[in-house]
Amino acid sequence: MTTQNQTKNSIVRFLNINTSGQTGGRNLPLWRQLLLQLIAIAILASVMFPIMYVVTLSFSSKTTRPSSLELFPKEISFVAYQQVLDKPTGNPVTFIELLRNSFMLSMGVGMAALAIAVTAAYAFSRFKFAMREVLMVLVFIPLLMPAVGLSTPLYLLLNQVQVKECKDGATAIQPFTTCEDGSKGKLQFNLRDSLFGVGIAMTASALPFAVWNLKGYLDTIPRELEEAAAIDGADANQTFWQIVIPLAIPQLAVTFFLGFIGHWQEFVLTWLFLSQPKDYTLAMTLYNMTGQYANAIPWNRFAAMAVIVALPVAIVYIALQRNIVGGLTTGSVKG
Repeated sequence: MTTQNQTKNSIVRFLNINTSGQTGGRNLPLWRQLLLQLIAIAILASVMFPIMYVVTLSFSSKTTRPSSLELFPKEISFVAYQQVLDKPTGNPVTFIELLRNSFMLSMGVGMAALAIAVTAAYAFSRFKFAMREVLMVLVFIPLLMPAVGLSTPLYLLLNQVQVKECKDGATAIQPFTTCEDGSKGKLQFNLRDSLFGVGIAMTASALPFAVWNLKGYLDTIPRELEEAAAIDGADANQTFWQIVIPLAIPQLAVTFFLGFIGHWQEFVLTWLFLSQPKDYTLAMTLYNMTGQYANAIPWNRFAAMAVIVALPVAIVYIALQRNIVGGLTTGSVKG
């Protein structure tokens, strides 16, 4: 009996060994550490399962979906990748054009949202003006709504801006001018059906988060630095560009890359707004490959395109993961 009690006590002591590596603070017993590891492994398996399946499918030379579950490739074939790079869709658009459109949209939205958001965030952080709190709430409200809920008003708004050629050769820019002869004119440009128009809509959806994220970070910059610069004779513009902006560069970089990554795979707005194949993006092309029936989908090419679309985002996120998490944490210290 004594031996059994000693064995149980030894097991209990072993399972309660402190694995935190800290002499102070909260202990982390071995049994809890093992439980957390098992939970982490389960989460990792659930996350990696679809990724491994898609990657394995992309290395297959067969266009049909495998009948059995395959998580590791039985063959290494780059035929699907070659086909996607040569001719991604049946439309007369090349992979380079698709890549350029996606890159221009993501880069343009990231830069535009950053330029507007940093000035708005600085105003909210430093200046006291009427209805400041109300405006901050209004900026936050779009974050509570799904992106598709904002697409209809944006669609109607941007669709009003059109350039038309009148019968007499004159150019009318609606809604500012119309054809004098009373005709509708020939449509030359529609802001809604263009990459520029989609960029405006995507920038509008990216601004609320960018403003709140930067405002929280700018609150952490000591005001004494700006007061010292003012005493030395610096005006408001010099203080903003030479004091605040250099100190906020880490968070500016994080905000830009979050905007870039978030809109690299944007599908809803581009699919609703764009109708010309020359303006399609990689995400739109990936959806076009699904077709109407599942048995008609070239699964290996679909998987290859999915890997190609996700790869830039994965690389950028992995490279900047520490900065992104650290920047978000720093920006949330003050509200």
